[in-house]
This record gives sequence, C-alpha cells and structure tokens, in this order.
Amino acid sequence: MNRRISLMAVGHATSALLVISFILCVGFDLLFPEQAMYRAWQDLLPGFNGLDARSFLFGLVETYGYGWYVTLIWVPLYNYVVTRQARIPHLSRSTVSHHVQH
Repeated sequence: MNRRISLMAVGHATSALLVISFILCVGFDLLFPEQAMYRAWQDLLPGFNGLDARSFLFGLVETYGYGWYVTLIWVPLYNYVVTRQARIPHLSRSTVSHHVQH
C-alpha cells in the first residue's frame, strides 16, 4: 500500500484553504469594521496596507504562497517518515500498538 501523499495535491489544497480563509476574513472586516483584522494581515503579509483592491490581491498571492511554503516542508517530511517506517519492521503499526497497550 502506497501511503505517500502528492505534493501537488496538498500544495493546491493547502493554498486554497488559506486563500478561502483570507477572503472570509476580509469579508468579515468589511462587514464588521470595528472588529477588523486587517492590522494582523499587515504584520503577516508584506505589501498589505489595508482593505483596498491592491492589498487584497497581494494578500491572495501571498496566502497562496504560504500554502506552498507549508506544503514544501510538510509533504517531504511526511513521505520520508512513511517510507522510513515501512522499511523498519520493528516500527510497524502492530508492534507499536502492542507496546502502547502494555
């Protein structure tokens, strides 16, 4: 059984999650300006200066990029651990669960 995961699939999915979250947060800021989070975005996203079209586009690009940043670190680590675990018989799932139960 192949337990490795696809870099491309996780990259696009993670980036889409962050972009959707960003869009929802900006929408929240527009609906409830007294509770606005745009100051947090200014700290996290270089080039984001407020709730204008230019900043919004910067935010979309940067949040998509952050998704790939997370993916490019997490997916290779996950695939390495899964591959290593498969090669070492004493770390198999049944052995680990047996030790945890006792």
